[in-house]
Amino acid sequence: MGLLEFSKLPINTLVGADWKTFKGVTEGRIVDKGYKQKYYLTKSVCRLLSLLQPFEDRKYKKLLADKKIENDPVFILGHWRSGTTFVHNVFSCDKQFGYNTTYQTVFPNLMLFGQSFFKKQTSLLMPDKRPTDNMELKVDLPQEEEFALSNMIPYSFYNFWFFPKYWQEYSKKYLLFEDITPKELEAFKSVFERLIKVSLWNTKGSRFLSKNPPHTGRIPQLLEMFPNAKFIYLMRNPYTVFESTRSFFTNTIQPLKLEDFSNQEIQDNIVKTYRDLYCKYEKDKNLIPKGNLIEVKFEDFEKNALEMTKNIYESLSIPGFENARPAIEAYLDTKKGYKKNQYKYEEETVRIVENNWDFALKDWGYEL
Repeated sequence: MGLLEFSKLPINTLVGADWKTFKGVTEGRIVDKGYKQKYYLTKSVCRLLSLLQPFEDRKYKKLLADKKIENDPVFILGHWRSGTTFVHNVFSCDKQFGYNTTYQTVFPNLMLFGQSFFKKQTSLLMPDKRPTDNMELKVDLPQEEEFALSNMIPYSFYNFWFFPKYWQEYSKKYLLFEDITPKELEAFKSVFERLIKVSLWNTKGSRFLSKNPPHTGRIPQLLEMFPNAKFIYLMRNPYTVFESTRSFFTNTIQPLKLEDFSNQEIQDNIVKTYRDLYCKYEKDKNLIPKGNLIEVKFEDFEKNALEMTKNIYESLSIPGFENARPAIEAYLDTKKGYKKNQYKYEEETVRIVENNWDFALKDWGYEL
């Protein structure tokens, strides 16, 4: 059991940002009265840890800066709570894959220098399970990379966790990349490339495995970086996604935010973000070369994860399934009997989904 409860964190995840990123995220923003202590404590620790950044930068320049990313990444896409974590965990059993770890999401700037020390401290403090479901949390487990990116660069959609009043501004600029400037985009690409190189080095993988819902809105930019990348897009019952996302966002934002934001505002933004991300993906998916995209219903994957994984490998021409099969089977055996959150759809949920996300219900063939 970790010493800290997620809901009672005295700091937020910006504690692991480099100083330039911290200033870029918080500049021009007003921290509301009830969050000033958290802000100043986060700022102080961040400033202190940022003194180590030159050591990290020197090691990166020496070890990894000039190395090429030789194999095309695999991107797991889909809206939050669409099953991306489970699929990510299954595929990460294959040793060819490198990935962003949970420790790396918080301290991406303390990977090459000081990781062994800071990881031990993080392990002692970190909760054992995610706050909104029963998924295990450990420092070396695979994790989505957007939290890491939000600590490496000010141009991340996840700035909304700290300043939710600007949710839609961050969405247009850094989720959908509609209002992003050329300078910001080039900086994003450079930092993302660095994250991939460090992730591969850290996990000893040869092909990067990404699980990051925000990438669902960035397909053109990902293809500019990796023209032959592989994409797995997950669909899930929109009623379940709504209930689960509302729970996840509502609980996660509480210890991270630095300004007041109501639960109704969270819900309204979830509704809009889902629609925007869905439409952006549908618009951009045809840019992906034939044979490099597979769309999967999470319910089908969950029923027979091993065979579905094999099918994904074959459909995307990813080598190595038979070598990875024993490790995947062993992992799936540990999940037998795992109790998921059960969702009972309230009348309000049904109304919201059918009034706002009816396109997904029709296109994917979901119903109550």
